[in-house]
Amino acid sequence: MIPSKTAVLLLAHGSPDSPADVPEFLKYVTGGRELPAAAVEEIRHRYALIGKSPLTDITLAQGQVLERELGVPVFVGMRNWKPFIADAVQQITNADVEHVVAICLAPQNSSTSVGLYQRVLSSQMKPEISVHFVTEWHDHPSLIQAFAEKLESAWRRATQEMGASVPVIFTAHSVPTRTIQAGDPYEHQTKETARLVGERIKGLAPELCEFAFQSQGMSGGPWLGPTVEHAILDLKRRGHKGVVLAPIGFLCDHVEVLYDVDVVFKAFATENGLQFWRTESLNTSPALVSALAKLASAHLGAAAGREA
Repeated sequence: MIPSKTAVLLLAHGSPDSPADVPEFLKYVTGGRELPAAAVEEIRHRYALIGKSPLTDITLAQGQVLERELGVPVFVGMRNWKPFIADAVQQITNADVEHVVAICLAPQNSSTSVGLYQRVLSSQMKPEISVHFVTEWHDHPSLIQAFAEKLESAWRRATQEMGASVPVIFTAHSVPTRTIQAGDPYEHQTKETARLVGERIKGLAPELCEFAFQSQGMSGGPWLGPTVEHAILDLKRRGHKGVVLAPIGFLCDHVEVLYDVDVVFKAFATENGLQFWRTESLNTSPALVSALAKLASAHLGAAAGREA
C-alpha cells in the first residue's frame, strides 16, 4: 500500500518560453557565466527555427498522465526555467507531502545532468520531507521496450522503403570528456541502453548498430564523440544509402531533437547521399508512461515499507 502524503517529482532541464528568453535561460544553464554574444545568438537562432521547444509542455503533460496512472500527486520542476525546482518544492510543501520519489527525466546518470538536479533539489527541499532520488534507470525493461517500439516502427519502414536493412545510429547528448575521465558512468550507460534496445529488434544485426554523441558544447575543452556527422560519413564509406537515427538519450522532443536531429543531421545525411529517418520521441506515449509508473511504484512501495 502506498502511504498517504506521498508524491512523485519529475525533474527536467527546462526550455525557454520563446527565442527572446534564450539569453536569460542560458544564464541558468551556465550558472550565471556569460557566453559569447555569437554563441547566444546561434542558440537563439536554433530556437527561432523550431518556433518553440515543447519540452516544458510535454513534461507537464507527462506529469498529468502519470498522476492519473498512479493515483498520487505528481509535481514537475525544471532546473533552468519555469516551473523551477524551487517552485515544485513549494507546491510539495504546501500540499503537506511527507515522502517524495524524485525521477530525473534523463535515464542515464551523469554528474552534468542528474547530479546537478540532485544538488539543486537537496538545497531546496525541506528537511522534514523524505526524498528518494532515482539516480539512474537506463536499463529499466519498460524504458527499453518503449524505445524499442519506436525504433521497430521506424526501422521497418526504412528497410521497406530502401529494400534492404538500414543501419541505425543511436545517439545521446555529449558531455565533456573530463567528466568521463573522472569516473562518470554516463558513457557506459548510454551505450548499454542502445545495446538493449537494438537487441529487441528482430533482424537488426549488431553490425548495423552504431553509436554517436550529439550536441557537443561550444566550450570547456573536448567533448565526448564520435559525432553523428562522423558516424554518417563512416556509413557512407561502407556503402550504405540510408540511416535511421535513434536518440535514446532523450525522452521527448526539444531543441536537440527538433533542430540538431531534424534539421542539421538530416541535411548532412542528405548532402552525403543517405536517406534519413529518425525514431519518434517517446513524449507522452503509453509505453513511457508505463515505464515511469512502474519505476515510481517500485520506489513508492519501498516508502510504504519504511512507513509501516
